[in-house]
Amino acid sequence: MENNQKIAISVVIPAKNEAESLPELCRWIAEVMKKNHFSYEIIVIDDGSTDNSWQVLEEISQENPAVKGIRFSRNYGKSAALHTGFQDVSGEVIITMDADLQDDPEEIPELYKMIKTDGYDLVSGWKQNRQDPLSKTIPTKLFNGVTSLFSGIKLHDFNCGLKAYNAQVVKNIEIYGEMHRYIPVLSKWAGFGRITEKKVKHHPRKYGVTKFGLERFLYGFLDLVSIMFVSKFKKRPMHFFGSLGALSFLTGMGITVYLIIQKIQQLTYKPPLHEIRQITEQPIFYLALVALIMGVQLFLAGFLGEMITMNSTKTNDYVIREKLKL
Repeated sequence: MENNQKIAISVVIPAKNEAESLPELCRWIAEVMKKNHFSYEIIVIDDGSTDNSWQVLEEISQENPAVKGIRFSRNYGKSAALHTGFQDVSGEVIITMDADLQDDPEEIPELYKMIKTDGYDLVSGWKQNRQDPLSKTIPTKLFNGVTSLFSGIKLHDFNCGLKAYNAQVVKNIEIYGEMHRYIPVLSKWAGFGRITEKKVKHHPRKYGVTKFGLERFLYGFLDLVSIMFVSKFKKRPMHFFGSLGALSFLTGMGITVYLIIQKIQQLTYKPPLHEIRQITEQPIFYLALVALIMGVQLFLAGFLGEMITMNSTKTNDYVIREKLKL
């Protein structure tokens, strides 16, 4: 059942095979909320766990009615889990954190204050003293530097799972694929530009193993390119493809005109027959032909993109097996 009652804080937690850490994490969050007199809900998204995470979550929910759950039929990834969780939140401030106990719930009150009192749209955690091996920290620094350079958003840790949002932000952005790393970028492009960061505690992993490998950095760069393109041209693909198509077509047309003028000059001055080159014998003719064809194709791609954009109403399609108290 969907609950539209407004509460102070919604905590959204993607989880995959975190049966050992979930009880401790939920207790810890509940203690922080009680100590600070917050009304709250905890929404855990079971992202295709193969252990008994869902059974553990059902037991926790019986003890604490504020704990709710969403269970996917298979593993869809962190972006899918966050996007689905965001659809069911009721809080005025949304807090996201990982389920592995590396994020500290004691940071929640200050994050809440920065959203509600200081008026920020999004506050991203900054794990200044990361409790991770160098194989993760060094590539992460490079990743954060490149993302900051391309996006213009000055954050030290884009991929920190501990973030706080104004509820309007999560209801007006759409994340899919691996784009959870770029939620600040998506927020900025959606018009929520009051973004800052807060230094947060980072604990060593207590249970299980990390769910991410080094390939995430390659995928991360490709997603960044995708986001930069989509953010600018999602609603106006003709501006991108049409501009390239026009440039290509005009280039081909210019070369064609040049070849025609050259041919006219040759016929006018009547040079020896062996010095006259046929237009089709010149490599530049084929360059012009390719440019003309590409120009038409790019223009058609932009036109089709506009048609798809106008008729597209659905991007995400995740199969939810069951919900708990939602």
